[in-house]
Amino acid sequence: MSSPNTTFSLEGRGLKLDAPSDTNPHTGPLSSSTTHTYINLSGNTFGAPFCSALAPLLSAQTSLTSINLADIFTSRLLSEIPPALSSLLTSLLPLQHLQTIDLSDNAFGLKTQAPLVEFLKQHIPLRHLILNNNGLGPEAGTHIADALSDLADRKTEAIQKGNKDVPNLETVVCGRNRLETGSMKAWSRTFTKHSHVKVVKMVQNGIRQPGIELLLREGLKGCEELEILDLQDNTFTHIGAEALASVLPGWKRLRELGVGDSLLGRKRGMGMLCDALGKGENQGLRALRLQYNEIDSRGIARLLKLAEEGPLPNLRRVELNGNKFAEEDKGVERLRTLLESRREDAGEEGGEGEWGLDEFSDLEEEDSDVEEEEEEAEDSEAEDEKEDEKEREKRAEGIVRDAEEEEGRNVSQKEDEAVDVLAEKMGKTEMM
Repeated sequence: MSSPNTTFSLEGRGLKLDAPSDTNPHTGPLSSSTTHTYINLSGNTFGAPFCSALAPLLSAQTSLTSINLADIFTSRLLSEIPPALSSLLTSLLPLQHLQTIDLSDNAFGLKTQAPLVEFLKQHIPLRHLILNNNGLGPEAGTHIADALSDLADRKTEAIQKGNKDVPNLETVVCGRNRLETGSMKAWSRTFTKHSHVKVVKMVQNGIRQPGIELLLREGLKGCEELEILDLQDNTFTHIGAEALASVLPGWKRLRELGVGDSLLGRKRGMGMLCDALGKGENQGLRALRLQYNEIDSRGIARLLKLAEEGPLPNLRRVELNGNKFAEEDKGVERLRTLLESRREDAGEEGGEGEWGLDEFSDLEEEDSDVEEEEEEAEDSEAEDEKEDEKEREKRAEGIVRDAEEEEGRNVSQKEDEAVDVLAEKMGKTEMM
């Protein structure tokens, strides 16, 4: 963590800074010192003239390693954002130690994403990228992904020219951005090129089954150093679950897996997930987030067995709220006791959300009669959907083709125009 004399912060002050002269009363430390390693400007609103004046102060910070530019355009018109953003990001390009940038809670639809795309293409030192709640939409999301693919090429070229200090892109956080299935072909390319990525968080993006399958099988499959994957609040069903099960054993360093609220299903999806974990290739897994997936007591029993008998010896946190079992279920109690004993054995207090089970505030009751009917239907469906390898390859080709068509459809332009309208509304209101 940066020491006070190397940190500059205006975090959360709610300042509205427009004129170049506004730099004087607020950015004095940036003028008097060029040794800052961390700058936090989040929670204010900046106009283009102010950003133009701020730019040279930022570019002089040659020791800067991390900058937080989240929520800096609240109440701004979409037309104001590109020039302001361009000034800021252009000033950061020369900073060879700047590895982390957070641009969350800013409106970056089609009309505003261009400066960000240009920055991402060129900033070779980038290691950690955080983009949450930016209103991207599938087309702008595709541009961002393509820019990161270009960045991978530039990193490779720099290494080939003898630059030994080029870092891998390790963190990609891009949640609440309505990326949808249409951008998953581009994101798959991105992760194929950035195969050393360690953290991927793409929650609540409206990605449906074909997109999830494409992302997992074609993109993340080769990311063998992956430690944290969070795809919560997208749509898996058994198709996504099957894709996840096929690639999961290859992530031997995985520590956290988030697939909550993803329609995994009580039997097929949960069964495939447990089968994959049962292979014993993910023994470093610590946290498993499975809320709102219709998991019943039998799913709990399978998970408990994995934790007790060896495949998951380091599991310490399981999130299960919103599923279909009784809170007093014996398997749940045994799992709770097991996780608590592991915390005690480790001699750690543990912060909130690090150990044990989550709170059960929204459980559903099991209905045995309905379950039997659903199981029969699932078994019948499973028989109908068995495929040989050739058929699976044909389906994968179809997924790629469909994603390409969706990327190029005129409707995507209309959708992203709607995103820009939403983004403008976001810009005029306070973002949480």
